[in-house]
Parts: sequence; C-alpha cells; structure tokens
Amino acid sequence: MSFLQLFILSIVQGFAELLPVSSSARVIMAEKLMGLDPTSPELTMLLVMLHTGTMFAVIVYFWTSWRATYFSSATALRSNVLLLAAATAMTGIVGFGLLKGITHIMRKDTPGFEIEHLFGNAQLMAAALAAAGILIIASSRLKARDGGTLSLVKAMVIGAVQGLCLPLRGFSRSGATISTGIAMGVPQRSAEEFSFALAVVLTPAVLLKEGWRFYQAMANGSLDHLQHGNSMLHLLGPSLLGMLLSFLAGLLALRWLSHWLERGRWHFFGGYCLLASLVVLYLG
Repeated sequence: MSFLQLFILSIVQGFAELLPVSSSARVIMAEKLMGLDPTSPELTMLLVMLHTGTMFAVIVYFWTSWRATYFSSATALRSNVLLLAAATAMTGIVGFGLLKGITHIMRKDTPGFEIEHLFGNAQLMAAALAAAGILIIASSRLKARDGGTLSLVKAMVIGAVQGLCLPLRGFSRSGATISTGIAMGVPQRSAEEFSFALAVVLTPAVLLKEGWRFYQAMANGSLDHLQHGNSMLHLLGPSLLGMLLSFLAGLLALRWLSHWLERGRWHFFGGYCLLASLVVLYLG
C-alpha cells in the first residue's frame, strides 16, 4: 500500500466514522477503487487501527461533557455505567448472535465462509446505507420532547440497534443509534453522547477480535509474506500513521456533527446516505 492510499483511507475513515454516513462502506469502496482487497486480514486489521484513532478522538472531544454528565457524582456514575452495560450487552446478544447465525447459514453453501467475506458486497452495503438514511430522515422529523431522559429500556433498544450494525457494513452505527435515541424522545445531545460512549466501550472488543483474526491468519500461513525480516514493522508503521491521521480527521468530523445536530440539519446526513447507496450500488 502506498502512502497516498493510506492517507486517503485514513481521512475517509476519520471523517466518515464519526459522521452518520457509514465509514466502513466508504473505506471498503475506497479500497476497491484503489485495487485493494477489503476482505484481506491486513486491511481489516488496518481498518480496526483506524477505528482506534477515531475512538481516541471521541474520548478527547467528549471528555469534558462526559465528566460533567457521567462523573458528576457516584450516583450518576453508577446509573450511567448500568445504562452502558445494558446497551453493550444487547449489542453483544443481537450483534454476535446475528454474526453467528449468518456464518452458520452461509457455511452450508460456502465452506470456510467468514463474515468478513460480506464486507465487499456492494448490494448489501447499498441496502444498509439506504436503511440508515431512511432512519435518520425519519428521526429528524420528530420534534424534540421536553424532559426526555435516557431510561434503561431505551438504552437497551439503542444497544440492540447497534448490534445490527456489526455485520451490516453501510448501516451507520452513529446514525442508527443517535436516530433511535432521538426517535424515543432522548434529547439530541444526550443521544449523541451516549452513542459515542457506546462506541468507546465497543471498539476494544472489535480490536481484539480483529487482532485475533490477524494472528490466526499468520499462524496458518495465509500471511507468509509477513513472516520474514521486518515485514511486521512495515505493517505496524503505516497502521500507526493511519491511526494518527484518523484521530485528527475524527476531531474535525465531531465538530461538524455537533454543529449540524444543534442547527437542525440532521436530515442532511440521511439524504446523503440515500444518495451514497445509489453510488455504491452503481460502482459495485
């Protein structure tokens, strides 16, 4: 991979990951347009490193507001930890249950199938993008409700929706979770903060999963080209650089997202997703 390719992927990931436009779909299509294989262990691992960069951007951007909301008192901390734990548990139940179910069904016809093989499916990405766009537009039409709060039930529903995003590249995680919160009467700022707090909780688990997949690929010899000399260092260096670039781009994206949420422009992201679904379908 050239530096230009790495730069493009990092900037696309950094901006799109934290905007409700599905970074995975953008990165995968960028990889395909540049002649790269989005299903390869090396690129899925790079994608996780880029996710890590945006995770740190989220922590830096929201730290002040999280400290005021989540860490204001011991009671507030316990309450919010419970909400995050319940939502994450639902993400695991729905997401990994769906991953296992899809893998089990597909392996009947395609031995050796892995869920990553779906990541390059343009038709599936286009459908997921369109679904995310419709959800964003629908939520933007709902008027904000005074006194709305984030309850345990609402947190679990948001977590379940996040679980749907795990195998469906194109179904924007931030777009789906923020829109679901807004649709249930959660104030926009609270929905945004909770959505990205969930992302910080989820990212380490995804990182470990992809790290394990990469390790297995090396162990079974499918990455022989990385077994010699300083090859691993050559892979680590670009990944760390990409993480830094996605971190910087992520900070800019979060400012954009908050600005549009506060000014009632949320529906624009939905329109973009619908348009992008047509583009992905055409290019695919």
